[in-house]
Amino acid sequence: MELNSVKETEVLIVGAGPCGLALACDLARRGVRALLVEQAPALFPGSRGKGIQPRTREVLDDLGVGDAVRTHGGPAPVGMVWQDGRRQGEHDMFRRAEPTEAEPYGEPWMMPQWRTQEILLARLRELGGDVAFSTALTGLDQDTEGVTAHLTTGPVRASYLVAADGGRSTVRRALAVPMTGETVDPAPMLVADVRVAGDALDRLNWHVVMGDVGFVTLCPLPGTADFQLVAQFKEGEPDTSVEGVRALVAARTHLDADDITEVRWSSDFRPRAALADRFREGRVFLAGDAAHVHSPAGGQGLNTSVQDAYNLGWKLGQVLRHGAPVALLDSYEAERRPVAADMLGLSTRIHRGEQERGAAAQQLGLGYREGPLSAGRAGALVAGDRTPDGPAGDGRRLFDVFRGPHFTLLIVGADTEPPAFDGSSSAAVHVHRTDAYEAYGKGLFLIRPDGYIGWAGEDVSGLGSYLAPLGLGLDRV
Repeated sequence: MELNSVKETEVLIVGAGPCGLALACDLARRGVRALLVEQAPALFPGSRGKGIQPRTREVLDDLGVGDAVRTHGGPAPVGMVWQDGRRQGEHDMFRRAEPTEAEPYGEPWMMPQWRTQEILLARLRELGGDVAFSTALTGLDQDTEGVTAHLTTGPVRASYLVAADGGRSTVRRALAVPMTGETVDPAPMLVADVRVAGDALDRLNWHVVMGDVGFVTLCPLPGTADFQLVAQFKEGEPDTSVEGVRALVAARTHLDADDITEVRWSSDFRPRAALADRFREGRVFLAGDAAHVHSPAGGQGLNTSVQDAYNLGWKLGQVLRHGAPVALLDSYEAERRPVAADMLGLSTRIHRGEQERGAAAQQLGLGYREGPLSAGRAGALVAGDRTPDGPAGDGRRLFDVFRGPHFTLLIVGADTEPPAFDGSSSAAVHVHRTDAYEAYGKGLFLIRPDGYIGWAGEDVSGLGSYLAPLGLGLDRV
């Protein structure tokens, strides 16, 4: 192989789903050269991961697509239960809460997965990146200096590779990383995006039809003319053809086959839960469905995947752009694998009817208190906690202050003189002072780029030693 025939990049991302696209956006805004490849000729066309939890909305807002998500999505419809062709009454499947200063998003947001991907791709292109479609990975080799990926379009040499290529990950299999899991439900499922004629079915409710051979749901997808159809098969196997989907609807709902005017996409699956035994192998990282596979019932898969990317992106940026020790990357698995395990358990319990879609599903309570990058406490918060929103004291919100690829040293209700950061760190850490606020109390809080508190204290003592493993430093305290 000729050396000059090998394309070079800093990070190679395999898979342009929500996880891969989110990571590519995050790296692009950090000035990290990343190549995002996708074996398919276009973005995934289906609505599959349609529920965006409140914590993920905060992430997407920070990535610069909050307005687009707000415009193209909508709140989850209230369920309407049907039996024998008759409405039995409404049943809300979700915990809903009014937005507060600390938690600006109070309920799940519905948007088809294909739209989420379109929005993230548009953002990536704004940032100067793109996706190399019709490009598959066929193998990889790694050494102490980097990874050589063999693609159908030619070899690529990268400092790091991230597998975001789904539950059947080619990368994970090439690394021989096992997944440990279980079948959540032996009954196969069908999922499809369909259009319904005229006023045959209202779009005000998420329609749930109960039956002896399994349930059927029809959920209107905001911002589209489509419904997402999900059907359980306690008997037989799903027929994903157009005629098969229409026959299913006619047999198990009050609608006629002709009421389904279009089947835009369909697939089948068996609900399972599985977790990769490790999220890192040398210079290769597993993220999203390549690392954990969820039952869709809990609405956690896409959300956990996007937050994997959000956690890994800033750490790669610190190592590649700010001289942080490579050991910082060890914290990715240490922080994200326990979260993924917890979310897998939640998804499985929700699927089996053992737990409601309550506050835990919104992921606002997730954090890294026990993680390797959490140190100290102050006021009402402990390092590792999600940082609340609130008034910033200058006409902005705190989330406006945090938005971007930087760290923030937030001084809340304290007279402490801010420390002087060294030359390279001064651009990477923004300092903001605000009045005491109930969600924080008083103290100093170093906010990580992913919106979690890394360090907290009553004064600056101990801050300098905390910063060093992040590639940051102080001139003086």
